[in-house]
Amino acid sequence: MSANFAVPAPFNPPRRTLMGPGPSDVYPSVLQALAKPTIGHLDPLFIQMMDELKSMLQQVLRTDNAMTSAISAPGSAGMEACFSNLVEPGDTVLVCVNGVFGTRMLENVERCGGNAVVVNDDWGKAVDPQKVEDALKQNPNVRIVAFVHAETSTGARSDAKTLCALAKQHNCLSIVDTVTSLGGIELLVDDWGIDALYSGSQKCLSCVPGLSPVSFSAAAVDKIQSRTSKVQSWFLDQTLLMAYWAGDGKRSYHHTAPVNALYGLHEALRLLCEEGLENAWQRHTERHLELRAGLEAMGLQFVVEESSRLPQLNTVYIPDGVDDAQVRSTLLNEYNLEIGAGLGEFAGKAWRIGLMGYSANRANIALCLKALSEALA
Repeated sequence: MSANFAVPAPFNPPRRTLMGPGPSDVYPSVLQALAKPTIGHLDPLFIQMMDELKSMLQQVLRTDNAMTSAISAPGSAGMEACFSNLVEPGDTVLVCVNGVFGTRMLENVERCGGNAVVVNDDWGKAVDPQKVEDALKQNPNVRIVAFVHAETSTGARSDAKTLCALAKQHNCLSIVDTVTSLGGIELLVDDWGIDALYSGSQKCLSCVPGLSPVSFSAAAVDKIQSRTSKVQSWFLDQTLLMAYWAGDGKRSYHHTAPVNALYGLHEALRLLCEEGLENAWQRHTERHLELRAGLEAMGLQFVVEESSRLPQLNTVYIPDGVDDAQVRSTLLNEYNLEIGAGLGEFAGKAWRIGLMGYSANRANIALCLKALSEALA
């Protein structure tokens, strides 16, 4: 390396308002939690904090699942944890695809050596339970049903309760993507019979990115423990991870956990529990209705029908003749406001406007409507 290497100045990011598909604005007290002194990841006080974090996760997920934790990686790793632990080579998995993240589920099944039965629905639509039921009847060898509860690429909500009930009726486990749903809409893990789920820290929990809450039912644990082959990922093997996340007193060393990030998630969950889960769901709905009124007054049209629309992720068509990138650049550079571009089939055709967690407030809505109106004008 050259002796004349120039040391850059400290990085000082601007204060953005984050109203895209994630990350969301982070609660100030979560940022303060991140700055607390780092202690060892096997320190008894850190283990105590982990126990509290796990208990709060169980509370906000509405589950008693013992195998509930936060993986030290983003939601995509949570997805891989669910599939790599539950899908063995030769297993047949029904995968519902109605957006980008359904296709990623399919990719995981294939990489685990599973056989996929695919149920396709149009992007922007919910998963059709009748199609799922028909596919299960036609494929009695299916053992797992996988679907996205809240499809981040489109803003569509699927009926997780009905889909999980169908899985149970056909003696299947369910794997559910709750990355965008946790904390924003109703999610009742035990009541609905969800067997495995993964989420993310950076959406409606308004923590920093990089952690993935996961939870496995007793039936899912039985499947993991009865495997005839090793989980293909050592790091994501839940039988190893839970030796670190469970048990009284001393825990088994597995990896060096992201100590300060877990402080942040602890605080984010504490704030959600303090607000009350039902109150948070209601707040997201109320803010969505306010944003919807303003967007429709501008003539913008929603991609998703209201009956299956996510309040925390509003996807609208870009008007004809409008330069997608230029509008988003104007919002970012002139208003410090971020909204999301379309993904996949909606690239260049739609915007995704998030109202997640701390971002779901009236000041953000007012800024978004004013900035978007002026940018379009």
